[in-house]
Amino acid sequence: VTQTYRNIINRKAFTASIPSEDYAKEADYFGLVSGSASDKFPTSGLTPLKSKLVDAPLVREFPLALECRLHRIVEIGLHTQFIGEILDVKADESCLGADGLPDIEKVRPIVFSPEGRKYHGLGRFIGKAFSLGRELIKS
Repeated sequence: VTQTYRNIINRKAFTASIPSEDYAKEADYFGLVSGSASDKFPTSGLTPLKSKLVDAPLVREFPLALECRLHRIVEIGLHTQFIGEILDVKADESCLGADGLPDIEKVRPIVFSPEGRKYHGLGRFIGKAFSLGRELIKS
């Protein structure tokens, strides 16, 4: 059982801080090292921030974060899925679009591809959702 697992069970809450491409190495380190063996923040050079809503840290350098209250636990084979109710979304001003909402091209999040154990950045804008396929709808 990981320290993260214990923390979520004990605190009934968690945060999900979304790293940009600039922090892929540090995010990977967080997944490699156990929090019960060492404090990950000093080694990674990242800064913990105290959440005002839940008893779990945010990462100052990561541009986007979700503060969540534990809603449900689902056991899937050897894995545990924690489902949270999002209480708040924190976004650095540098990643906001003109509409005041997070802009994925400014956030530049990384995604994990488990089949090859690889990280990827997200690609370019290709079209608007719920509009792109309209020309295929018969009237």
